[in-house]
Amino acid sequence: MTRQLPLVAVASATVLSVGGTRLSAIAIPWLVLTLTGSPVLTGLVGFAELLPYVAAKALAGPLIDRIGARRIAIWSDFLSTAALVTVPLLFWLGWLSVWALLPAVAVIGVLRAPADVAKQALTPEIARICAAPIERVTGVLGASDRLAGTLGAAAGAALIGLIGAAPALLVNALAFALSGAILALGLPRPLSEEPEERADASPGYFRAFAEGWGALRRDPVLVSLVIMIACTNFLDQAYAMVLLPVWVQTSGLDVTWVGVLMAVFSGGAIAGAAIAAAIGSRLPRLIVYTVGFVCAGPVQFCLLALGAPLPAVIGIFVVSGFAAGFLNPIVSAILFERIPEPMVGRVIALVGALSWTLMPFGGLFAGVVVENTNVQVALIVAATLYLLATLTPVVVPSFRQMNRPRQAAA
Repeated sequence: MTRQLPLVAVASATVLSVGGTRLSAIAIPWLVLTLTGSPVLTGLVGFAELLPYVAAKALAGPLIDRIGARRIAIWSDFLSTAALVTVPLLFWLGWLSVWALLPAVAVIGVLRAPADVAKQALTPEIARICAAPIERVTGVLGASDRLAGTLGAAAGAALIGLIGAAPALLVNALAFALSGAILALGLPRPLSEEPEERADASPGYFRAFAEGWGALRRDPVLVSLVIMIACTNFLDQAYAMVLLPVWVQTSGLDVTWVGVLMAVFSGGAIAGAAIAAAIGSRLPRLIVYTVGFVCAGPVQFCLLALGAPLPAVIGIFVVSGFAAGFLNPIVSAILFERIPEPMVGRVIALVGALSWTLMPFGGLFAGVVVENTNVQVALIVAATLYLLATLTPVVVPSFRQMNRPRQAAA
């Protein structure tokens, strides 16, 4: 069991931090919709959080490789706790408005990014300590991420309905504090060499950043993945930040249903990620990857747009979530197979940042389309664009290299 402790620690921290983030992903849009009734302002708040998040994620990589992923993850979680407390505090002081919320969520985004990258960068070392295949570790962490989505969405929506969106963010703050504490207690210090030795052997910040960029740019599989995922993330953000909350609101449902639908999807994804952890190394990656993305976006968008009965929506969301659960383990395994180990932190950070580059604009895009048409038209537009993005692996040759075994891809 001692050998598995680092994996248990990171999986537990992932459940807490991602679960808290899912709560805030419901609380903040609902808070803005409640305050203003404006889909555009709701999208603007999402932009204010995600743009700094993307920038911080890109810049954090060399620091993670130099200082150590463990330290960055722990301190970022603790600092995120302090930042999240500011929103409920503003609420209780009577100072909360959209314009006060914008700088608050920007700080939250800056602090959350390094924590997310650092936890992911720990994966190869954890696999080595646990003597487990990389697919198994990424599958366990993928299942943890999906479990967090289920718990965070379901519990978060219920909590928001009970005490309100702003006070519910205190639970998010507590989740980050517990995440940092678990990492501090559960991860050996250091996981590999001493930070001082790593720092002495590392190039300067700008040279390290350039080396990471070069390693990413030279790999056609990573470049193709980044471009495609950036497009799907843009549409996922449009859905989560604006389209789903507005659909729930215009359907005459309460905020609990935002959490229920997210939780149902994530619940199916837990099962998919668990199977990916067990047999992921034997699956045809390209086929599973393509089908997973089709189910993750276009299927559920169309279902909502066409006014399907709620029981049918719930059933299809379970199936779509199951297929989508295979995606993160596959993508993570490909990344760690193809990135040179000394560059894991900086390349993972760049991949994450570039994949999120369009996300700040997703909510704004959805808000503008909804205000000028309606939510059904916006969902159909999003579904069409998502389907075009998910078909790129079928026509772009570089995607076919993702099926190569690890030894050949090294």
